[in-house]
Amino acid sequence: MKKAILTASAAALALAASAGYAAARDQIQIVGSSTVFPFTTAVAEKLGQGGKFKTPVVESTGTGGGIKLFCGGVGENTPDFTNASRAIKDSELETCKAAGVTPVEIKVGFDGIVLSNSKAGAVADLTKEEIFKALAKNVAVDGKVVPNPYKNWSDIDASLPNSKIEVLGPPPTSGTRDAFVELVMTEACQEEVKAANAKACGEIREDGAFVEAGENDNLIVQKLEANPAAFGIFGFSFLDQNADKLQGHKIDGVEPTFENIASGKYGVSRSLFIYAKKEHVGTIPGMEEFIAEYTSDAAWGPEGYLADKGLIPLPDDQRAQSAADAKALKGMGS
Repeated sequence: MKKAILTASAAALALAASAGYAAARDQIQIVGSSTVFPFTTAVAEKLGQGGKFKTPVVESTGTGGGIKLFCGGVGENTPDFTNASRAIKDSELETCKAAGVTPVEIKVGFDGIVLSNSKAGAVADLTKEEIFKALAKNVAVDGKVVPNPYKNWSDIDASLPNSKIEVLGPPPTSGTRDAFVELVMTEACQEEVKAANAKACGEIREDGAFVEAGENDNLIVQKLEANPAAFGIFGFSFLDQNADKLQGHKIDGVEPTFENIASGKYGVSRSLFIYAKKEHVGTIPGMEEFIAEYTSDAAWGPEGYLADKGLIPLPDDQRAQSAADAKALKGMGS
């Protein structure tokens, strides 16, 4: 009995200590997705302009890296929010729960994943199957699964550019990479590859045709400008913000436009999220106000300032439900 009381007291002291550490910080800290980064940064700046709270610090760490930091525990040395270009995985949620973290999931909009290159480069209309053949580590040729032999786009189909396959894209820690693998690679996976090893459907080649360009999508934009023959994979918002330099390409005959992504016609689109740490709300100043600003029509609505930055708004009913759940701090798994 005495041991149980001491254990409970120790747990209470630890919780109080972590809350105390968090209370020592008066500025919101946010990590996560490079795709969601510009939207969250805009909301953070808006909150800071109000004068009541310091402008939140937003870091681009990638979705996977951000969730890992977010789920690391409760206290001053852990972030209050994480951006994500995919939903949190069950395994990540378990890690959060084990560390005493209750995420509040807020779906903020949609985004398309685009294949883009410099306006000085060739225009392409690719199918998901052609993209799979260009980027998969292993492909089926004449009924046999072999290491990817394709060097030029024209090796896949004579109608494609007779240029070296070179695609710049995100690393495995990126939510954009996860979504691209799910929406393109796995969906277009050849039956022979799937039969040999289903996991191989999502394996990207490592022979130089695909270049991991880190979490900085702006760096990909710069490299595409320098090399018109190369293609890049990133979120629609970066194409939208760099429309004077880059062109997006049709996938399965559909252009990556705001309207096509919003309607679901464009087949490579995904939901975007932010996650709030429920344990920090009421301790870190401005968290509820930040959530309220993000979920306001002035921000994420069809005519909001985030739409101007390329965020595809949720339908009215989904925005209303997402805002209500966020305001209620509806925790996952609680």
